[in-house]
Parts: sequence; C-alpha cells; structure tokens
Amino acid sequence: MPKTKAAKQVEVAELSEGLKKAKGTVFANFQGLTVADSEALRRECRKNDITVLAAKKTLVARALEEAGIEGVKPAEFVGGVATFLGSDEVAPARVVCTFAKTHEIVAIFGGLLEGKFIAAVAVKNLASLPSKEQLLGQLVGTLNAPVSGFVNVLAGNLRNLVGVLNNIKNAKA
Repeated sequence: MPKTKAAKQVEVAELSEGLKKAKGTVFANFQGLTVADSEALRRECRKNDITVLAAKKTLVARALEEAGIEGVKPAEFVGGVATFLGSDEVAPARVVCTFAKTHEIVAIFGGLLEGKFIAAVAVKNLASLPSKEQLLGQLVGTLNAPVSGFVNVLAGNLRNLVGVLNNIKNAKA
C-alpha cells in the first residue's frame, strides 16, 4: 500500500532532523539481505547508537535539501537507500564497512562528514581509523613516553652505582 503524503512528510522531517543532528552519516544499499542479516545489522547499529532510516531516493533528496546539505545526489545511487546516522563521526562507517565485508550485497554509496559529502572510498578510510578511546590511549602513551624514559635513565644511574659498589666490595674481598 502506497504511503500517504502526510506519512512521507513525517518521514522527510524525521530524516532531515537526523541529518542535522548526526555527526557521521553513511548512505548504503542493503536491499536483498535476508531478514536475519538485516536484523543483525540493525542490532549492531543499536549497540553503537546508530539510527537506521530507509527511504526512497526522492525522500532522501528532500530531507537533504531541508537540512541544507548540498553535493549529495541520491538519484545516482543504485538501489534503495538506507541512511545510517550516528552521534560519532566514525561509528556508522565502521559498522557498515565491517558488515559489508561479510555481506557482498551491501553497497556503500558515500556519507556525510561535517556536513559535506564524502565518497565511498573516504567512508572506508574513515572506518579504518582507530576508535576515539584507542586514539586517546595512544596520545596518553605518547605524552607519557618522555617521563618514563627519564625515569629509566635515572634508574640506570642507580643500577650502575650498585654495580660499582658491588665491584669494589668484591675487589676488597
């Protein structure tokens, strides 16, 4: 049964609000997946606080226009369009790309980052970035490296002093 005009307007408004609020967005086609695979993808998205909205290309185009986002041409996407909206810049790209590795049917069209359209290749590159927690851990390790190096140098002097005293003791004995 076709959707009414009011239902379409509600869908466009919901999608437009999601696009405005989302930090990271990915457009992909997952038509042809089994129900179980589709539910597995949606479950993984819920775990990562990602909203999945499936809509026709014309409705996606209207929502993008309402949100003030330019440069995206949903009419050029092949198949249906699912929009993955996340509160994190990397999470939607990571989840969709990880899922696409095991399911060849999933095709990534591109995404939005900071309000600008990025191609599918850029989405895949974004997905390969470490998580925010990993990056923070690397930063802490980098900041801590000079301090731990200095501590090791000081400890080396103490070890050498103990070695010299031990050699003096052995020489006198």
